Amino acid sequence: MTEQKNTQTAGMAFMGMIFFLFGFVTTFNITLADKFKAVFELSNFQAQLVNGAFFFTYFLLAFTAGGIIKKIGYKGGVILGLLLVAIGSFLFFPAAKMLSFPFFLFAIFIMAGGVVFLQTAANPYVTALGPSESASGRLNLTQALNSIATYIAPLVAGLFIFKSAAEAALNTAENVPTTPFIIIGSVVILIAIAIYFLKLPEISTQGVERKSVWKYPHVVLGAFGIFFYVGAEVGTAAMLQRYFQEALGIASTEAAMMIALYWGGAMVGRFYGSFMLSDVKESKKYIYTVLVLLLALFVGWFVRKQITDGLIFAGIAFVNYLAMRLGRGNASRSLAVFGLIAALLLVVVMFAGGPVILWLGLSVGFFNSIMFPNIFTLGVEGLDKGELSMASGLINTLIVGGAVIPVLMGLIADSMGVRFAFILPILCYLYIVFFALVGSKKR
Repeated sequence: MTEQKNTQTAGMAFMGMIFFLFGFVTTFNITLADKFKAVFELSNFQAQLVNGAFFFTYFLLAFTAGGIIKKIGYKGGVILGLLLVAIGSFLFFPAAKMLSFPFFLFAIFIMAGGVVFLQTAANPYVTALGPSESASGRLNLTQALNSIATYIAPLVAGLFIFKSAAEAALNTAENVPTTPFIIIGSVVILIAIAIYFLKLPEISTQGVERKSVWKYPHVVLGAFGIFFYVGAEVGTAAMLQRYFQEALGIASTEAAMMIALYWGGAMVGRFYGSFMLSDVKESKKYIYTVLVLLLALFVGWFVRKQITDGLIFAGIAFVNYLAMRLGRGNASRSLAVFGLIAALLLVVVMFAGGPVILWLGLSVGFFNSIMFPNIFTLGVEGLDKGELSMASGLINTLIVGGAVIPVLMGLIADSMGVRFAFILPILCYLYIVFFALVGSKKR
């Protein structure tokens, strides 16, 4: 029993590393969209297509990835994903030398393919590493590590890729950010080698009767829940950055920095979820809550180095904690509460004025926090191991919502104004409420 627990701990440690990695890669690539917009003179609509290209890869590969992982196992799927991320990273070097936008897109496509395999393998792997009743807590913990990466990535991109507005134009090879991607590729190769040689828990995908997951309504509805969640999360982040500039007169650099707090809120919320949706003793939950509030204080302060920002951010984190308590540790109830709050926040952002827009908009990140792990957990509940990999492939296929919803929001923003683009994520969050209360019930 002790040996089994140790191997499960080792498995969770490496899965945490994997979640951090693909979170960093995803957000780092998304951050480049605005840079490409300036370099290649793209419209707002075209800029959203650049962001969407990364997520469209899920539609092309995720379901296929689920079938491949069923044959080679979760560990093999993780290693394959890491190798693809490394190859895509190294391709940034020739793309920069050629100054070819299509080549950049090809490199991003290969990296995104690697992330697809990592997502498709890692989520069910974490789900299977322990009791099913605490699966949501484990996924929230790994997603919290993913969110640390999404918080850090925009700051790293701003620091190492383009240090000033003068460097924002990619008009010479010298100004193309190749070094970060070479570093990413090298680190990823080392992680892949380590995972290959290390003994990790075996989660068998063989010898199980192949069954179609289409007959399970909660799987299909959960997949659409992921579609709308990812679309709402990515699209809201993109539009908030533009809306802050338009409605509040904030400079583009500051607006981009503040969006880091949007992802930071998701990180804080997932740390809450990691113990609030698990079997952690109630007395320890209060201790962990205080530690997370201190983390929120630091995260809020760090971006602009203003204590007022830290206190406001910590205050929002406390409200997020109260909402988590309202969910009573139940995955579906918590998901419904968070989806409803996110929708209401965006309604207020659409029609309010003044500085309140900034903090209410950023607060949405907090309530995005538990959505992916809770939707995934509810969507695969009751499946056997053979069905799990196929369901994961289907669910991750619909991460393509990150490509579709932002593009549609871009069209609305161009025709009606940026504030009205938030109508789409509001509808997305209302669907998530429906899934939590009705669609997640097994039939």
